[in-house]
Amino acid sequence: MEILQRQLLFKLAVCQGIGNLGILKVLQEAIAQKRVDFSSTEIIRIAEIKKYRELFEQSWLHHTIHSEALYIRQCQHQFMTILDAVYPKLLREIYNPPAILFYRGNLQLLSRRKIGIVGARYATSYGLRVTEALVPKIVKEGFTIVSGLAKGIDSRSHEMAIQNGGQTIGILGTGLDVYYPYEKKELQQTMKQNQLVLTEYVNGSGPKKYHFPARNRIIAGLSLGVCVIEARKNSGSLITAQAAMDYGREVFAVPGSIFQSFSTGCHELIQDGAKCVQTIDDICEEL
Repeated sequence: MEILQRQLLFKLAVCQGIGNLGILKVLQEAIAQKRVDFSSTEIIRIAEIKKYRELFEQSWLHHTIHSEALYIRQCQHQFMTILDAVYPKLLREIYNPPAILFYRGNLQLLSRRKIGIVGARYATSYGLRVTEALVPKIVKEGFTIVSGLAKGIDSRSHEMAIQNGGQTIGILGTGLDVYYPYEKKELQQTMKQNQLVLTEYVNGSGPKKYHFPARNRIIAGLSLGVCVIEARKNSGSLITAQAAMDYGREVFAVPGSIFQSFSTGCHELIQDGAKCVQTIDDICEEL
């Protein structure tokens, strides 16, 4: 039955018109009823699909016809579901955990102690220097770095982890076969070979605005804590930090100049109770 439930999750994940919360509701019903042979009408009711009902019905019909071939093809890009033992325990604990994660790389990294490092895409030289100073020391303490493979602080965090013999996990807001930003294609390819890249989006999924806040919850959900290095007011990095707070994880922020807008978000986090980071000890003593 679990194998059939896993296939159901895959089929729902590749369908349009149903979100992750809807998929989790269908899974809950499948477990309760001990069946997976739901009609599109039943799924629409269970998942409470309203606005995208017609889109889902068309997508469900298409994937019902082509699901077996698609399933076999997608297995070339491995995936795990929330039903699987390898699914990260910390991530399973959050609100709205991803029902399915597609991945490339070394799954053993999921069992390591992890910390999220996020920050500005258009980082200042100060922010990059802080990243280059902190990440090697964090890696030396045995932490795996989790970030979003975006340009700026995120990609520099991944790069510094790799350059210093550490391990790093990248979370995408696209499918595994999409390179966004494109200039980080080589980094993403390297991480697929020797590190780990995860996404909840099926192959072919391009970057959409709402994908990235959803991506950020996974960064926070995987991590014991999140450290923000440079963030403007209302930055996406603050969404990651807020998610970490909501999940009961530690939140750290690096202070900067009061004259620099890229430090505003970090200063607000510190005012709201985030741990001010001046040295690696400020992180290690909390984790």
